[in-house]
Amino acid sequence: MHNPYLPYPVRIEEIITETEDKNLKTFKFVFLDEKDEEKFAYMPGQFAELSVAGEGEIPIGIASSPTEKGFVLFTVNKVGRVTTHLHAMKAGDVMGIRGPLGNWYPWEQMEGKNVVIIGGGFAFTTLRSSIVYMLQPENRKRFKEIHVIYGARSPGMLLYRQELAAWEARDDIHMHITVDATEDPDWKYNVGFVPTITEQKAPPGNDDTYAIVCGPPIMIKFTQPVLDKLGYAHDHIIMSLENRMKCGIGMCGRCNIGKEFVCRDGPVFTLDRLAAMPKEY
Repeated sequence: MHNPYLPYPVRIEEIITETEDKNLKTFKFVFLDEKDEEKFAYMPGQFAELSVAGEGEIPIGIASSPTEKGFVLFTVNKVGRVTTHLHAMKAGDVMGIRGPLGNWYPWEQMEGKNVVIIGGGFAFTTLRSSIVYMLQPENRKRFKEIHVIYGARSPGMLLYRQELAAWEARDDIHMHITVDATEDPDWKYNVGFVPTITEQKAPPGNDDTYAIVCGPPIMIKFTQPVLDKLGYAHDHIIMSLENRMKCGIGMCGRCNIGKEFVCRDGPVFTLDRLAAMPKEY
């Protein structure tokens, strides 16, 4: 049995600067031992700890899909000691990944249903994993309509811009990209906050439709009443409390909300389950 405290050694194969402020970078890792890649079996919605010797570790959502083989992706926001050190690393450097950790989006439950993905800011990472997973040819037929509502503060803060354009060009997914504001005369997408665009673009809620919501707390706060207005049942609204993740295995006690440990019992919860928890998230 793999020691949950022991990270798998990985090499940085590529680093992609995602945003104009250069604070968000996507790291492409390859496992030093191919057998470790097989052990690192994950599903969209899970996360892992990125471990840098001498600096510490940080919980980050997995941005790649299990359908993408030979590597694993993480998009990292430079906000503290470990992330700053990681941003200074280069292709070829070796570090560790501990995981996968947490639960995942309920894919079997959503099979045969419409799926609406709602994301904002850099929380779009696990949603990228979900989109790639659903669009994989063998998986696409498992779901009905797919809608994606994704927003950022400005065009230069959008993640995965080449992929966004490629998804928009497809006829089997509905992309609704938005920014809070822009003075770019060539901007051809939506302008407005994610909750507003959700009210305008999301299909009505019914038994055949699930919503996955992941973003900053303020976005989630104002998106929830919009989904209520559209008729989404709370057990059909899937939330991720990724920002509450700490040690990853529920041992440090810093992620708890009431009796729930987000690291162990989450980060994915339905809204009706969250309603039964203290409003500490």
